[in-house]
Amino acid sequence: MGITSTHICAAADQLQGFVGFNAKTGRYIVRFSEDSFGLDVLEQSITPTCEFVWRTFEGELMNLDRARLQLLLEQNIDDRLAISEPLRVYVRRADLPEISAERRRLSA
Repeated sequence: MGITSTHICAAADQLQGFVGFNAKTGRYIVRFSEDSFGLDVLEQSITPTCEFVWRTFEGELMNLDRARLQLLLEQNIDDRLAISEPLRVYVRRADLPEISAERRRLSA
């Protein structure tokens, strides 16, 4: 059975943890509790990882952002983040357009 956009979107919604932007270093960091971010991460920048990978496109359309997924892959904590094979395939297949989907933000 092949991997479809439905599998990829479902895998993105299963991502674990939180991403916050560290203003001091200018980098995104991943934590597994909202309380574990330091003072250099503004509370409004802390986002559930499953939402961080989606970028607003037009109206209710969002794109599944390969660059943000790549940032997560570079953390080398795939098991803790729950990065599965459909997401790895999606990142590798840069020859295909990004997935656009009509969606609403999930509850944290």
